[in-house]
Amino acid sequence: MGKRTRIINDPSELVPLLRIFGSRTNKSVFDVLSTRWMTKKEMDEYLGKDSSNSILLLKKSGLVESQWKIPEPGKKPSMEYHTSYSKVQANFQCSFEDLSDIIMLAFKPYDEVCDAIEELERLVKEGNQSMSSLTRILNKSPLYIRAVARRSQNISVMGQRLKISEEIE
Repeated sequence: MGKRTRIINDPSELVPLLRIFGSRTNKSVFDVLSTRWMTKKEMDEYLGKDSSNSILLLKKSGLVESQWKIPEPGKKPSMEYHTSYSKVQANFQCSFEDLSDIIMLAFKPYDEVCDAIEELERLVKEGNQSMSSLTRILNKSPLYIRAVARRSQNISVMGQRLKISEEIE
């Protein structure tokens, strides 16, 4: 199967990528799924640890695709995963201040960024989904807000709007 190139035009898309490739477990899951299709159960057995968070992070960042695995007769079907991209091309420009915010958001432990994430989730749940509205309320740049949203497991970035994610799996 030929692989595609992931084109990054928004620097905030680096947040999930840095989180994926900054973790040994996430990187292992990505590497294995680059070579073959696997179910979550097969992945857990292969790695010897739970791969749920890695798969969710890979799905949210758009790096894996999924399909139903045809089971043996009488058994329940299961979802199997495979990576969507083998290359990346970045095409963006931003200030060092914004880049440093992105890198800090990607690598800080959750408890150090949870206040910003929870505040953004609260505002989006209350109906403030417009980027311009959120930048006025939070007094932060749109790039920072998108980066925080990409760090959250509950928010999806949809152009200039944010929304609460539906169940991913």
